[in-house]
Amino acid sequence: MCGIVAYIGPRDAVPYLIEGLRRLEYRGYDSAGVATIDGGQLLLTKRAGRLDNLVQELAEHASPGCVGIGHTRWATHGPATDVNAHPHFGGDHAVAIVHNGVIENFRQIKARLEAEGCVFESATDTEVIAKLIGRCYEDRLAAGPDEHTAGEPVDGWIAPHHRLLADAVQQAVAQLQGTYGLAVLFRDYPDVIIAARLGSPLVVGVGEGEHIIASDASPLAGHTEQIVYLADHQLAVVTADSLRVIDRDQGYVQHQIDVLEMTPDAVALDGYPHYMLKEIYEQPETIRNSMRGRLSVDEATAIFGGLNLTPQQLRRANRILLTACGTSWHAALVGEYMIEEMAQIPVEVEYASELRYRNPPLESNTLLFAITQSGETADTLAALREMKRKGHPTLAICNVVGSSIAQAADGGIYLHAGQEIGVASTKAFTSQCVVLAMLALYFGRMRNLSFDAGMRIIEQLHKLPDQVAQALSTGAAVKEIAAKYAHCNNFLYLGRQYNFPTALEGALKLKEISYIHAEGYPAAEMKHGPIALVDEHTPSVVIIPHGFVYDKVMSNLEEIKARGGPVIAVVCEDDTRVADLADDVIVVPNVEDFLQPIVTIVPLQLLSYHIALLRGCDVDKPRNLAKSVTVE
Repeated sequence: MCGIVAYIGPRDAVPYLIEGLRRLEYRGYDSAGVATIDGGQLLLTKRAGRLDNLVQELAEHASPGCVGIGHTRWATHGPATDVNAHPHFGGDHAVAIVHNGVIENFRQIKARLEAEGCVFESATDTEVIAKLIGRCYEDRLAAGPDEHTAGEPVDGWIAPHHRLLADAVQQAVAQLQGTYGLAVLFRDYPDVIIAARLGSPLVVGVGEGEHIIASDASPLAGHTEQIVYLADHQLAVVTADSLRVIDRDQGYVQHQIDVLEMTPDAVALDGYPHYMLKEIYEQPETIRNSMRGRLSVDEATAIFGGLNLTPQQLRRANRILLTACGTSWHAALVGEYMIEEMAQIPVEVEYASELRYRNPPLESNTLLFAITQSGETADTLAALREMKRKGHPTLAICNVVGSSIAQAADGGIYLHAGQEIGVASTKAFTSQCVVLAMLALYFGRMRNLSFDAGMRIIEQLHKLPDQVAQALSTGAAVKEIAAKYAHCNNFLYLGRQYNFPTALEGALKLKEISYIHAEGYPAAEMKHGPIALVDEHTPSVVIIPHGFVYDKVMSNLEEIKARGGPVIAVVCEDDTRVADLADDVIVVPNVEDFLQPIVTIVPLQLLSYHIALLRGCDVDKPRNLAKSVTVE
């Protein structure tokens, strides 16, 4: 949640900040602001609402300066108002900060600072950090200002005052409990930005005579191909020409510069009206990318280069635990069916928000996979760390290189789905399911699947991108169906076996972007309560491809029709029975059972998209939601 961008270099900072904040809008926000230093003054501009409100204010009241910080806020403490928007001041307007994360002990620190005479203007935990850094800064100056403002560099520091500023920030963050990504300006030192991170992502883009700091890589695309990922408990002293990274425990560390493989096109709409629609139609290619180089015909298995565990270690796993949140949790349910069927390994799927506080009995050879698009989901990260603390091997299935979960896990698999900007996850879900299918094949071939069985699975996977493209061709029919039901305020989604998770995910997509109440159920559970909701105003989306439970789902469909409920059915292309009962039919390719969720979810994504448009909803920025949920 929220977005941070900061710039220091030879150019005017505000254009960089605004461009960067626009690229971070997908993370979710309700206010925005910037601060720059000019003429020995900290200039602050912030506004509630959309970023355009801030841009309009800056057009009327310019904020010059070659160093600046910017922020898009998603409210956690206090409502979305101008006062609560970031940046916040500390130290009698000598310090300005932006912050992502949540400080759990801010009330105690605030009470202490108020007792010492600090006056607070906002309801945020962030202003407490600003005031605390300001107080530590003042104390450092009082201890010996001459030592820090003049003289030769000390201990390799580029300028003596850099150590003063870094020490002040280190002293402050040592008192914080919670998570933070920080960028800090000091009014009297416009040559430097201090950045610090714990549990909330920060990256530094290395340019020629300039640096850009951001909460993910998207603001850097097109400006630099060099990126530094800060780790937890690290602080960066950033000038136009230099970057110095200090670790809390190790002191100065040599930072690693990685290659940024993102291009500006990755965050462009490419002619689509919304990112969500673009990402839905990217799925044939993102599925190919997820499989590229990972299927071995010679060995009839999958190949993964980043698991960092030997085949012997993996074969000793007698239980697999999949943990995730939201859409990734639904992909985990698909993975449970796949792995248990192909590899005969018991699999448990846990909500990360529950697992992090539970103490379930787990066998010593339990292997954890944390599944996440962003790699920054706070609950998933905490669950992974708890399992790692207990000595279990931890692996990540993740889309974002260098993310917190990717760094914390012992190994993992990247999705290679490209940046997903739409808040409602689409291409990441199908890529997660594909990776889990390959994992199921990998574990199956390691244990009980024959060579021929492995080859049949690989052949089906190779066909999948074209079959997803065929599923996308339902777009026009789905749009017509959406127009028919967009006025309804309740939907039911029903599926069985592999398509039960599809029902859950389809219902979630509709809830997320159209604000319609929707629930997903195993189709057979209808008669155990939800059937009471069926009436002529409540459509039921029934996912009924071919398979061994086809006749069972047909019976459930007939139960709905007998009670006057409209039915939207998702069927295979050669189905001859459902059309006689259903009110509307969406036809998808006939695929193997284990691949059905990847094909059947596509028209449900499109259905949610078109219904949301017809109801006038903001598809890419649904209310109250954020792309990367970095708070508990």
